[in-house]
Amino acid sequence: MPVLTLSKALNTGMRRALEDDPKVVVMGEDVGGLGGVFRVTDGLQKDFGSQRVIDTPLAESGIVGTAIGLALRGYRPVCEIQFDGFVYPAFNQIVSQLAKMRARTAGRLSLPVVIRIPVGGGIGAVEHHSESNEAYFAHTAGLRVVCCSDPQDAHWMLREAISGSDPVIFYEPKRRYWTKGEVAEDATDSSVLAMTKARVVRPGTDLTLLTYGGMVQVCLQAAEAAVEDGRDIEVIDLRSLSPLDAETITASVNRTGRAVVVHEAPTFAGLGAEIGSLVTERCFYRLQAPVLRVGAFDLPYPPAKLEEQFLPDIDRVLDAVDRSFAW
Repeated sequence: MPVLTLSKALNTGMRRALEDDPKVVVMGEDVGGLGGVFRVTDGLQKDFGSQRVIDTPLAESGIVGTAIGLALRGYRPVCEIQFDGFVYPAFNQIVSQLAKMRARTAGRLSLPVVIRIPVGGGIGAVEHHSESNEAYFAHTAGLRVVCCSDPQDAHWMLREAISGSDPVIFYEPKRRYWTKGEVAEDATDSSVLAMTKARVVRPGTDLTLLTYGGMVQVCLQAAEAAVEDGRDIEVIDLRSLSPLDAETITASVNRTGRAVVVHEAPTFAGLGAEIGSLVTERCFYRLQAPVLRVGAFDLPYPPAKLEEQFLPDIDRVLDAVDRSFAW
């Protein structure tokens, strides 16, 4: 298997989609000549031309609105939003038009639009460049919301998202863009998992850490550190945030009896609240402690020099683990 960075795995995923389907188009600010702000689309315009890899004006609402129009004409647009905090000008287009079209037309029209969004912090960026807004879109019926965390998933989840018939919000944890990993070249490889499924990335017996995106590695490190305390912790990468893979989540928590949800977004009304509710409803009689949440503080994202204090780290995850076992 080739070893790729996560950003290169995304690039090869789009390249394969462009090769396989002439209706696939890539569009966004600087995705062509520059290759994207994180170089995820590097080289695509050179090989597929400016009619299929399109540099757009600095206008997120216009990008998504144009993508909706193209999708209605049979195209499969893949939009890039440069940073998470820039998606809000397109919010109305996404939640009012993109998400609703299938239901509004009783299934007669579908909009296969993928919106790629670099998400989360960890790179010392400035204001509006490090937000975690997944709860807004997961709350909107009609959208699929997914988040990759390694090169393998980045490649195959993006290809699946592009080939599907539903609109997809595709989150890419920017702190993981330079992470390297093997990427299977064949969709029938047993390591290729459907984007709707959660993945057990570390099996364990004593507690389940439920997480996604940039926090997967933090949770894996916390689980390894917990071994010193004699605790065998399972880590699940949720991958699909809407819909959630309830089967994998509940199977794990029913075995371990304890659950902690970890994400970068502020805790209040975050995705952890929904996951905690799901686990409580389905695993109530097997739980040995309340479902706990670890997230960022309920504050606007701080200046870069404070983000290490703002974002969850290993110590905050282990503190939640300790509180669960102390119950």
